[in-house]
This record gives sequence, C-alpha cells and structure tokens, in this order.
Amino acid sequence: MKGQLAYYSNKLEFETDSWDLKTALEKGERIVVIDARSVESYRREHLPGAINLPHRTMTADSTRHLDKEILYVIYCDGVGCNASTKGALNMCRLGFRVRELIGGIEWWKRDGYQTESSSSAR
Repeated sequence: MKGQLAYYSNKLEFETDSWDLKTALEKGERIVVIDARSVESYRREHLPGAINLPHRTMTADSTRHLDKEILYVIYCDGVGCNASTKGALNMCRLGFRVRELIGGIEWWKRDGYQTESSSSAR
C-alpha cells in the first residue's frame, strides 16, 4: 500500500489532465502552458495562451526570460507523441517546475475545450 501511495502521489506531481489545467487557468493560477511541438504545428493549432517552445530549442538562452518560480505545463499532440516528455525533461534540467499534459492537444479537444491558430493568437 505504501508503494502505491508514493506512486500515485508522484504521478500527480508530474502530470496533469486537461480538466485540471483548464480549471487552474480559470482560477488564475500562475501557470504558463508550453507547446513543445514544431513552429508549424503551433501555428496550425494550439491551446489558448500557450507559448511555442519546441523541445529541440529549449536551452538556457531560449528560456532565460522565463520565471523559474511558476509552473510550466508542457504538451504535444498526445498519445504517440513524446515532444511533451522531451520538453518536460529539458525544462526540468534547466531548473523549471513542470508538469506534462497527458493526452496533449488531442485530449484537450476531446474534452471540448477550444484551441486557436497563430492568426488568432495573442
């Protein structure tokens, strides 16, 4: 039982789902959502307010402007894509607090939440 408690507690510390993310954003929690996919994929469609930081470009220089005191939720396409895992690992190595959005943009849409394209991005 002790092992299971540790496992599930750790899992929730490192992952989030679309409902929890949407609720946290609506409450105004200090979260930045990062799309770890390519620039082209981001331009086509992304979560509202997300910034694009492809996992391959995450370096100390490219993240210098980001606040290390807040939480970053990183996503990609979803099942079958590991850009969010690579991005979360990169950001963690750079000293950021991160969680991975399970299911990525696909599960976000499946749950009925809106997306935007670069033409409607802020």
